[in-house]
Amino acid sequence: MRAIRVLKTMRMAVLGAALLASAGCGRAVPAAQAQGKTAKQQSKTARPSHPAHIPLGPAGQKIRLGQRIFDQTPRYAAPYVGNQMNCADCHLQGGREPYSAPLVGVPEMFPAYSQRAGRTITLAERIQECFVRSENGRPPAAGDRVMAALLAYMDWLSQGHPKGTPYPGRGLVDLPQLHGDAARGATLYAQQCSVCHGDQGAGMPPIFPPLWGPASFNDGAGMSGVQKMAKFVQHNMPQNAPGSLSPQQAYDLAAYIEGKPRPKMNPAYTKY
Repeated sequence: MRAIRVLKTMRMAVLGAALLASAGCGRAVPAAQAQGKTAKQQSKTARPSHPAHIPLGPAGQKIRLGQRIFDQTPRYAAPYVGNQMNCADCHLQGGREPYSAPLVGVPEMFPAYSQRAGRTITLAERIQECFVRSENGRPPAAGDRVMAALLAYMDWLSQGHPKGTPYPGRGLVDLPQLHGDAARGATLYAQQCSVCHGDQGAGMPPIFPPLWGPASFNDGAGMSGVQKMAKFVQHNMPQNAPGSLSPQQAYDLAAYIEGKPRPKMNPAYTKY
């Protein structure tokens, strides 16, 4: 019972801090955060689908399953997951958040050339990559119910978004390429990140994802790279003050986190 009370207290604390941050609290807004606010305002104009608008019937059931898989991946796609990561850990706000690799409008971008694969791939193949790498698991077949549900969710998420128009905040925020200092990152992590992700990076799944260790993404995941992680961290973290870190601080944190142990990607799935 005590653990439940602590968990609830932490969730309320994070929510309260986020509300204070959104109100401004009289502090200057970093340039990257201002960029994010503009993208958020534009994304409202784009009108991505809202959960309340999911239709009834079999089509709606498939979309809702996709949403559950997206938000709680180890629970609803257990046969294909080898860690404690959710899709929503990297694609925030259900895949809508600008500069956290939002998924609105993504279905129309595929088939697309993949530099990693060295060929043109489908969206289903891109999702398979995520299961193999970010979920440290195995790829669901193209016709599997998990795959069908995720594709349905992403299609629904993109409803109302003008085709041929990039979603505001697509991808990650632009940062200069810097050198991260892991020692500085360790200090920053203790100050800014450990309260949610723990001293040992284990997080508190499914609320706060693990950042290293056996329950985290493997060394083949997109986030397992200092530059990409720095871009994600600078704009989206910490949750109670997103955008408050400088680009150099984001690189320092990424260097520290990427230096920690994590699972090795299964060599049987290198084609993904």
